[in-house]
Order: sequence, then structure tokens, then C-alpha cells
Amino acid sequence: MWITPEEVLLANALWVSERANPFFILQRRKGHGKGGGITGLLVGTMDVVLDSSARVAPYRILHQTGDSQIFWSIACGSSRKEITGHWEWLETNLLQTLSIFDNDEDITTFVKGKVSGIIAEENKSKAAQEDEDSGKFREAEQKMRKLFGMPGEEKLVNYYSCSYWKGRVPRQGWVYLSVNHLCFYSFLLGKEVTLVVQWTEVTRLEKNATLVFPESVRVSTRHTEHYFSMFLNINDTFKLMEQLATIAMRQLLDNEGFAADRTLPKACKTLKNVSALKRDLDARAKNERYRALFRLTPDERLDGHTDCTLWTPFAKMHIVGQLFVSNNYICFCSREEDLCQLIIPLREVSIVEKADSSSVLPCPVSISTKNKMTFLFANLKDRDFLVQRISDFLQRTPDKLWSDGHPLALSGYSVSPSPSTTPLSSSLPTPTGAGGEPSQGRHYSPSLPTATQGLLRIYQKDDPEDHGPKATKEKMKEESWNIHFFEFGRGVCMYRTSKTRELVLNGIPESLRGELWLLFSGAQNEMATHPGYYAELVEQAMGRCTLATEEIERDLHRSMPEHHAFQNEMGIAALRRVLTAYACRNPGIGYCQAMNIVTSVLLLYCTEEEAFWLLVALCERMLPDYYNTRVVGALVDQGVFEELTRECLPLLYEHMQELGVISTISLSWFLTLFLSVMPFDSAVLLVDCFFYEGIKVIFQVALAVLHANMDTLLGCTDEGEAMTILGRYLDNVVNKQTVSPPIPHLHALLTSGDEPPPEIDVFQLIKSSYDKFGSLRADVIEQMRFKQRLKVIQSLEDTAKRSVVRAIMTDSAFSIEELEELYVLFKAKHIMSCYWGASCTAAERHDPSLPYLEQYRIDLEQFCQLFGALGTWLCGTHTVTLAARHFRLLDSNKDGLINFKEFVTGLSGMYHGDMTEKLKLLYKLHLPPALCPEEAESALEAAQFFTDDDSPQGEEMKEAGEASGSGDAEEKKEVKDYKYYLRMWAKEKEPKIETIKDLPRMNQEQFIELCKTLYNMFSEDPLEQELYHAIATVASLLLRIGEVGKKFTNNGAKKPTDPTYTQAPTLAAELPQPEKEESNGESSSGQSLVCKALAEAQLETPPQQTSDEEVKDDTSVSSYSMVSTGSLQCEDIADDTVLIGCAGDQQRRGSTLDGDWSITFEQVLASMLTEPPLVDYFEKKGDIQARMATCKMQRGVERQVSSSSDHELAQLST
Repeated sequence: MWITPEEVLLANALWVSERANPFFILQRRKGHGKGGGITGLLVGTMDVVLDSSARVAPYRILHQTGDSQIFWSIACGSSRKEITGHWEWLETNLLQTLSIFDNDEDITTFVKGKVSGIIAEENKSKAAQEDEDSGKFREAEQKMRKLFGMPGEEKLVNYYSCSYWKGRVPRQGWVYLSVNHLCFYSFLLGKEVTLVVQWTEVTRLEKNATLVFPESVRVSTRHTEHYFSMFLNINDTFKLMEQLATIAMRQLLDNEGFAADRTLPKACKTLKNVSALKRDLDARAKNERYRALFRLTPDERLDGHTDCTLWTPFAKMHIVGQLFVSNNYICFCSREEDLCQLIIPLREVSIVEKADSSSVLPCPVSISTKNKMTFLFANLKDRDFLVQRISDFLQRTPDKLWSDGHPLALSGYSVSPSPSTTPLSSSLPTPTGAGGEPSQGRHYSPSLPTATQGLLRIYQKDDPEDHGPKATKEKMKEESWNIHFFEFGRGVCMYRTSKTRELVLNGIPESLRGELWLLFSGAQNEMATHPGYYAELVEQAMGRCTLATEEIERDLHRSMPEHHAFQNEMGIAALRRVLTAYACRNPGIGYCQAMNIVTSVLLLYCTEEEAFWLLVALCERMLPDYYNTRVVGALVDQGVFEELTRECLPLLYEHMQELGVISTISLSWFLTLFLSVMPFDSAVLLVDCFFYEGIKVIFQVALAVLHANMDTLLGCTDEGEAMTILGRYLDNVVNKQTVSPPIPHLHALLTSGDEPPPEIDVFQLIKSSYDKFGSLRADVIEQMRFKQRLKVIQSLEDTAKRSVVRAIMTDSAFSIEELEELYVLFKAKHIMSCYWGASCTAAERHDPSLPYLEQYRIDLEQFCQLFGALGTWLCGTHTVTLAARHFRLLDSNKDGLINFKEFVTGLSGMYHGDMTEKLKLLYKLHLPPALCPEEAESALEAAQFFTDDDSPQGEEMKEAGEASGSGDAEEKKEVKDYKYYLRMWAKEKEPKIETIKDLPRMNQEQFIELCKTLYNMFSEDPLEQELYHAIATVASLLLRIGEVGKKFTNNGAKKPTDPTYTQAPTLAAELPQPEKEESNGESSSGQSLVCKALAEAQLETPPQQTSDEEVKDDTSVSSYSMVSTGSLQCEDIADDTVLIGCAGDQQRRGSTLDGDWSITFEQVLASMLTEPPLVDYFEKKGDIQARMATCKMQRGVERQVSSSSDHELAQLST
């Protein structure tokens, strides 16, 4: 690459000059290439350890004029090929021009200006992302691609100096973290270590410190473990590894590839060692923490944060914390946990102004909202910039439904959208009626009872008012919350403090439950910014018939059937609308069991629209990946719960693991938030705490339940007994303060025994969980989730692999182990195609709704790579052509993709078929559809692919047959009944077994392509000469068979005067001795074409493998040159003759294809069987294990060599 000219004082230190002219010098760094001795080894080691190789490429070009002692570095290169290209450009374009100048200074100025201009032009064509990267980082990225054979699409994120532990010996080097791979390279005193691991193969990633490996990072795959240590900043490195592994797991889970954030603002200055991708990932991590902390929507992006103080009127003091500003919110979080948290949506802000600064209150900013609340922030470092950024965001915030005309909305109550309001639902098309106007709400309208209030309030409004102690307690709770609202504010701008949490733990009153659930979950913000969205979804979803709607209908009447609100059509209809609307919003989830139970509880306290947005918050933010087809999120949290049990209750954990209880019980606890295993009035209190605290409450309560039953559980002897104990315990967790009529719990009715167990107060259970396990932190849980996510997703992938192998093993001759390894290689190609220039999107290749067998598919390019690595029929440069034909043969539905079953079917024929099966496959590869017309040598003959079998005689026989059978057909029509059609239908359903007689005839052009393939197939075989002579004999024999067949088929239709048919052979008995015949004019046409085809095949040599060190002339004799034209007639010709006869024969050169010539597969098979070398070749069994091992060695396996030459590095990267 061209580099900005820099002065170099010592031109020969650590460098060797290889080329020179009056103005430029090409140099190679010692330690690269051949030779160098001990100095080269030391320099190579120093380059790796000190990272000088990231700044200094192994080759460079210097500019020098006259007797000047100052050199200018103008270009560098990572390979000889690259630097030679620059050198040749300089010699061609600059040498003659520079010789005109008289002044050395002018020469130097001209060269520097020219190089700078070239660099400027290159920068214009580069992507904006690469422009942000520093030159040093781009050089490191190029070095990574060269060392590990990565394509240009593979982006380096960062690289770090570290030690890789190989056994007990550390190898100092550099770890390169790219989007899809972890790579390591080390070169110490001639010993080289190269490691490549795909992130999708990582099963465990953890940071630990042991006596053997001090403060190290362990990266585990299914088969190996790798240890890295001695990082300068191990925490930053490990966080980046976590992010990249998470991206890979997301790719495995739902096929989401990594897409760089193009909207990321450019850095104020180019950072020395930080790429644009690293900035992108850092910004993503901050955004995720910010959104999780304040329960914000996934599209919210943090713009910045700063330290400040907030004046709290309820405490009459300034609280120290951080202020966060994003595109739609201003948030504050105190430095001390639970002291104060504040969320101010910009849609609520009316005034932002700078207040008067004083020594007591420096740099204050006042923010006023539409509901007359004022917030005072002080001690801001850059107040003017902050105010300007907030003002900019305010200008972009459109006026929504929420305005001064809706005071209830500002205080937390929901407001039904007016019909005139324009819905904000850009993600979905506007539903239209028959006349093209937006359809009116037929399934959902604001006039529905469930659109304005929850089901519980609808069914309790007719009940007589209760004045008992429970009702009094409920009113006291309501009054406590009203006092809290008066002191701390109400609605989204409420101060959230430790007092708020105390009120939540004491139970939210039923009249406020829906409002506070919306507030604490963040669903209120989404509902505020998307008015009318739910109504549109309902209109789109209702009436559709999908798999999700069928499952919803099946589960509607199973959702809290014991509650009277769901014993009538009103509650069922509302539940149907909410679930189908969400299935329409998120087809990736659609509907999952347990969603109906959670949604029915939400509908009891909220309107339909509120319940819908609460369901969105649950499925997409608070319980991520819980409700998908594989309940990954619940399985992850189940693993976290097991880990927490091991840490907090070690004795019980060991016993429960022996019984296998934890994994059985915890899944239903987490999926339904205890709603399905605990009485409703008690479980809903846990839901209160969950919406405020998050998932940590569910973990705490689950641990408290195990702790309360620990003594009994330790005495259990089987799984059933333990589950019974826990089930009866949870059935008797009661809420003695509820004012609702008691709802019978079905599970309790079924499991109650003779002696009712003691009741457990739910408030005591919650208090106990906070006392014993309240130290759980959300960030610790997220760290545990990451570890378990790797484990769970890889376990699901293994399950999918076993399912695929079981489904295909009966139809394949491969062993189970071979099929599993083939599946791994096939899936790796699929995954690579998703991020390395695929011809179609990942979503088109991966459909999770399909069976595991058909989920992953590859296109032609990936198939060609696998065919070249695993196929037994390798034909040099002809291999790609043969692979393309094989792909078209396997692609039965013509969609340009094949699944794993089709892939294995193609390989089975090559590896486990007998000679007949292998030849049949090879024969079909040279017939349509495998042989496409574009590959034909003649457009005319290509058009005759499908008409070769048509002949006048055949048509006459066909007509005669039709005429003779017409009378019988008429008679049969009269007696056909339903039994006939049943037999015909059964016959159609029977799998058709293809026989060799079903194969179509092969014309001359297809036969020539077959000869080309066979000729290329035998190269590098130990018996290639015998095989060449054998195939030449067979080709000559088949040519004569085709000629004889043509004569009998035509049956004299051709005139005797036709020069092409004047000397036709008449005796089939002469065919076994073709070498004794003279080449006659009739067969010269076909034989000359075969000669030409084989001549072309002979001259098809693979591209020359040249080293970056030097270009060598290949003086070795190709094995192809050992075969001559005469081998077709089995005549001996001099060894140095290379099919000269074909090129020199004027008559044959001008010959054309014979459209009437054809042969059958039986003739090809019979001819092949006459040659023992061909029989041995096709009967030979292939070793797919060795080929799979070689294929895996290309990626993900460490390699150690004794030299660091460019040639060997190139070999390592392939």
C-alpha cells in the first residue's frame, strides 16, 4: 500500500536491499523470506513480540536522490506480489519523468506530491468506516488477513498483545479479534504458532485466575480449551470477547448477522489504536446498559452522559449521580443504589433553561415538564453544550397525542386514541378496505368495555362494597400511594426511590396495579409514542389463519379457566385480540405456550392496549428469548438458577442434581412468573415486584422456596417426591390481604392430601427472599446469563445435529460419526456465507419454521468449496465445472440452494456406490439439467439436447402404437371405477426407482464433455498412464458404437452420396478391435472432436503456484504430456508428441458435431467394464475421514511450522 512519505535516516538497519534504480530502493526486512540466519530469527521474534510488524511491513520502497543521506518511505507491502506491483508502477510511470528534472529537491517534491495524490484517490474510493481507522490499524488488519487467509469481508475489531499457553509453555504473540474469528499468531526463534477459532464454535468463555494460569482468559470449544494470559488490560479484552461471542450466538439462534452501525457519529479525532467497529461495539454496550437500567425501547440510543447533582425536593438535598441524554429521554441515576432514579421523556419537556450560577449551585440547568414539574440539575461540566444537545433533540421530537388537553395521560392514566389521530406505525402497512380507505375498527374499537378498563374492574363493579378489615387495608395502601404521588410525583416523571420499592413490596393496590405496571416496565412510553398501533394490528391479525392463530385458539380456554372473567366470550375475545396482535407484530415469536397465562393476568388489571404493550415489554425486553420456539431465554435462566443454587445452597444443589429436579421445576416457574404454580392472588404480588425489580426477584423467590424446604428435600429419594413437596408448598402460599373473592387453584385441588399443610404468607416469603438473597445484582445475573447462553445454544445446536443425523442415517451409507462431521462442515459453510459475501440474504437461507434437516442451505459457491475439499472426483481446473453440474443435479426445486440431505445424497454416490452407481452419477452429470446449454460448444447442438431421441422411425412406431391401442382404450374407459383411480393414486405415491434403462441417451456433444471430465479426473493418480490409455480405448470404442447405432437408427434415411456416410462400418464384430482399423471418413468427424476436446483438457493445467519470494519457471513435464493422439487408436507415438495430430489434420479441424450420433448408459457401462484399470478406479472406496480432517485443518486448528517465509505463511492461510 502507498503510505504518506516519511523520513528514514538508517535505510539499511534490519533491512536488505533487493532492487534499486537511481531514484528508488526496494527492501525486504530481515527475518522474512529465506535466509537471514540468527539475525533474521531475532528480528522476526522482535517484530512479533514488540508489534513492530504492525507498523513495519516486511517489504518497503524508499525514495532517494543523488548523494542525499535522507530516504523517504513511500510504500510498504505485506507480500512480494504487492510490493512488486508498486515497484513496476514506479518504473513504468515515474522513471522517465524524473530523469528530466535537474534539481534533486524538485524530484523529491514531485515524488511526494505524486504519492500523496495516489493516497487521496484511494481514500475517496474506500468506505467511510475504513477512513476512520488509523493507518496502523489498517496495516494490522491486512496482516491478519494474510496470516490467517481471511477474505476482505472479514473485519478486524481489535488486537492485543498476550501469551497463548501451549501446554505449560507460554507463547508470546498477538491475538486478533475479528467479527467472526478469534485468531492468534506467534513467532519465536523460528517456531510459529497459528490459531483460528470461530466464535460460533465457542462453548465457554470465562476469565479466571489459577496458580498455573495467572489471570487468564479461557476459550473452550467442543473439543479443545485455549488459555490466554498476560494482557495489558484483561477486562477490556474480555468484554470485547463477550460481545463478539454474543453476536455469534445470536447468529446461531435466529440467523442475525452483524451489521455495522452506519449512523454512529464520527470520532472527533482518529484514535491511534481503535477501529470504527470497536467504537461501534462500545457504543452498543453502553446503549444496552442504558436501556436496561431505565427500561427503554430497543431503538433508544445514548448520546452521552455526565456527572451532576439533582435537587430532590422530597429530601431537601442535592443527590450526586449521572445525567444521561438520548434521542427521546433525559434520565438520572444516583451514584448510591436505590437512592433516586428519574426518567423524563422529551415529549413531556416544555422548557429547558440555564439557571443563575452561584457558589452553592454552580452551572445549574432547569427542566420543566408539561405537568408542572421542575427538575434542577447542577455541577454540570459543559452546561452550554448539554443545553444545546437537549434543544436539538427537542426540535426533532414531534408533537404526539400527549398534550395539555390530556392531563390524565401525564399523570399515568391511559387515554384512548381519538379516531382522528394519525397512527404512528411505520413498521406495518396501513390496512385498507375495499374502497382503498383505511378500514374502520370492526374487531376492536374504543367503545369495547375492555378498551377502557381491566376485566377485574368490569366484573367487580356490581359487587356490594366491602367494609371489612381487608377492604380497609386496601384503602390504606391506596392512600399511601396517593401520598407518595403527591410527594414524589405521578406518571413517567416520578422520582423512584427506596420508598417506592418499599411500597411495591407491601403490595400494589388493585386499582393502581395496571398503571404502575405500565410505568415500571417502560410500556407506557411505547404506548404513548405509538397511538393507534394496537388497533391497526388487531385489524390486520384478525381473520388470518396461521400456525400461531391455531395454537392461540387451542389455548384460549386453558387460560385461567378458574377465573370468572375468562368463563365468557368477553374475556376470551380480548385475550384472542391481544395474542393475535402480538403474533402479527412479531412473527419470529408468533405464539408460545405460557404467553396466554401471562396475558390473561395482564388483562385483569389493564385495558387491551395496555396489556398488549406490557406483553411487548415482557417478551422483547424483560424476558428476552423466553417465548420463542425453543424457549432459549427460559433455559438460560434455568442454568443461571442452577448456578445460583450451587453457590447459595451447595448441599441442596448436590442432592437435587442427583434427583434431576432443578431443571424440571424451574422452567414452569420462570415461563409463567409463578402464575401457574402458585395461587393467583399470591403470584400477582410477585408480578408486582418483577415489573419493578426485574428478573432478580424471581431468582430470589425461587431460592427462598428451596431454602424453606431444604430439610425435607434432603430426605427425598426420588424426583417425584421432591416435586410433590415443592408443589404442595407453593399451593399453600396465600395472600391474606386480598380483597378479591378467593379463586380456587386447580393444582392445589388435585394435590391436596388428608392433612392440609400449613399456609405460607406470600409477604413473608418475599421478605425472606430479600433478607437471605437480596444481595443478587442485575449485572451479576447478566454475566451468568452470558455463560449459560453459550452453553444452552450450543447444546441446542448439538440436539439439532443429532436430529438431522437420525433423520438421514437410514437413507445414507455414511456412519453416524461421519454424518455428524459432515453436518458441522456444511453448517460452517452456511454460516460463513452469511457474513462473507453471500449471493442471497441469511433470512432466505435459514427458516426456523422448517424441520432441522432443511433449515440450513448453501448456494453454488459454498457447494463448490465443499466439493473441492470432500469430493473424490477432482479434475484440476475442471473441478469447479463438475461441481456446478453436480449442484444443478441436486437442486431439485431450482431455487439455487441445497439442504443437508441433498448434499449428503450427492456425496454418497461418490463414496459408497458401486461402479454402476458411480458411473450412473457421472453419466447424469453430463446430461441436462446438470449440463447447462451455456457449457455447450455449439449453440445448435445445445438446442438439440431434448430432441436427440426423436427419429422418423420412432414417430411412425409411436403413431402405429397409438392407432392399434385406441380401440382398447375406449373399452377401458367404460369399465373404469373408483378402484382404478385408487390404484393409480397409490401407484403415483410409490417412490419411483430409477433404473439404468430410464436414463436418456447421450449425444456426441455430451459425450465429448464426459471424455473431458474423465481425462481430467485421472491426473495425479498413481496409475494415470494406464487410466489414460484405458479411457482412450473406451472413447474410441464408444465412438464406433455410436456410429453403428446411427446407421441402424437412420435405416438408410441418409443418401449414399452424403460424404459423411460413404464408408460406414457394417460389422459390429469389428468393434472390439478398433486399434486395427484405419480411421475412415465417417468416424473422423466424431474422433476429431474428441481429439480436440482432449487436447483442450490436456492443456488445462492448474494455475501456477508461485511463491511471494520468487517466480520460478515450471520445467517439469506435465503428466498430461504423456498421452498422445494415437492413444485413441492405441498407436505408439513419440512421448514428446502432445496431440499434434488433432491440431494438424485439416479435415478434422473443420469437422462439426454429428446430431444423429448417440449412445446409451448400458453401452458406456459395458465399455468401461472391458478395461480393468477403470474398473479398479471406480470400485475403489474413498476415505472421507481423511478429507474431512484436511478440511477442518484449514480453519480452527493450530499449526506450528519451523519457518516464517511468505510462501509457508501463504500455505498456512489456505
